[in-house]
Amino acid sequence: MTSTTLPIRPLTASAFAPFGDVIETNPAAMRHINGGTTERYHALARAEAEGDDARVIINIFRGEPRRFPYAVNMMERHPFGSQSFSPLSGRPFLVVVSEDEGGRPGIPQVFFARGDQGVNYRRNVWHHPLMTLGETADFLVVDREGPGNNLEEFFFDVPYIIAEPSP
Repeated sequence: MTSTTLPIRPLTASAFAPFGDVIETNPAAMRHINGGTTERYHALARAEAEGDDARVIINIFRGEPRRFPYAVNMMERHPFGSQSFSPLSGRPFLVVVSEDEGGRPGIPQVFFARGDQGVNYRRNVWHHPLMTLGETADFLVVDREGPGNNLEEFFFDVPYIIAEPSP
């Protein structure tokens, strides 16, 4: 079998809806607070933390850039909690997700996230680990901590290929 090259699409709320939420300034979600000095973009995503003694935590992940062409040979999912990634560096990154097909990931879909966009993967959504572009970048990550195995990995027999992203 030969590898399939995956197209890279822009990250939009409608295209990403089956997998979770796009975190970005949305005028429809904006409210003025603090005496009108602050714009609050309200309820852009919902954190999920299932199970006894589960809690939502906030982390910083520092991701090293990937080299392209890149072989996507695995996907992961978190059955008990959502996971969001918001860039702190203003750098773009790639988001790779798959629909579930009988307990395994289907053909991956690749989205180009601008440096002012984040994503929130819903609980149990297949996704590739953090994929930074160009240089090391920091991300604010909100996810679940608690008992139970909240990580499932799947390895493809034949990897999918992501070509060099164009800006």
